[in-house]
Amino acid sequence: MSFSRRSVLITGCSTGGIGAALAEVFQEKGYHVFATARNPSKIPPTLSRSANVTVLTLDVLSSESIAAAVEGVKKETGGTLDILINNSGGIILLPALDTSMEDGKRLFDFNFWAPFAMLQAFAPLLIEAKGCVVNNSSASAYSPMALTSVYNSSKAALAMASETWRHELQPLGVRTVTLITCAVKTGSFAKYQRDEVPASSKYYGIRDFIYGFSDGWLQAGAISSRQYATKVVREIENGSTGIVWAGTHALLLRLLCWLLPKPLFDMVVESVVPISSEMAKAERKKI
Repeated sequence: MSFSRRSVLITGCSTGGIGAALAEVFQEKGYHVFATARNPSKIPPTLSRSANVTVLTLDVLSSESIAAAVEGVKKETGGTLDILINNSGGIILLPALDTSMEDGKRLFDFNFWAPFAMLQAFAPLLIEAKGCVVNNSSASAYSPMALTSVYNSSKAALAMASETWRHELQPLGVRTVTLITCAVKTGSFAKYQRDEVPASSKYYGIRDFIYGFSDGWLQAGAISSRQYATKVVREIENGSTGIVWAGTHALLLRLLCWLLPKPLFDMVVESVVPISSEMAKAERKKI
């Protein structure tokens, strides 16, 4: 049996998301695509029906599910994997004081420890293929916007780990790409189940402001997931390694993060999530 076709496994391939868009672009380029999701019924039918796409059930928080996915890939490829894309992730939109430790740890598991587990599980296949691992972090790793502290820190941890893995995996012949993803229109906020601000919260007076962040306005004017995927696949195929910024205004955001003095950068961050001015407004209403 011939296993000459290049292969890619992508986590989190639900309809409308970045993972599905990446899978579609790779599929069109002739790769053997392993499109995965915890619930495979959420993967677009166009992908599921494609001759060069294998749909796998994969819960990245389950070691048993990950092991089963490894065996599924081995069976199809003969024991190699050219590209692993750790794309799955989640978000919590709440102040730190109102985020439960349980929820915070679960999000860290999803955004950081799951890619860690995926790397360890698929490393033998990647090494055999002299392949590439791609970890989807976020511009939030560099931007301390309010209301997303657990998300920001989990993505920052992933970005640092990914860059460290790059140095560790290079001698083994495996290339590492760290995606710093800016805004992409995915429809993810439409599926977001908001967390309620408790009545005891110090931020209860601005709860409507907090809830407003789950309506998707942060993705207004963002590039499509297809545009994003096309850019990312091109970078991967061109042999990019290390940090790759992608998404809406990626170059501008990169420059702002690196070049602005901290007071000016803080002003930019506050302009996006003006929590201080909103709290001040709420205090004035009490008088």
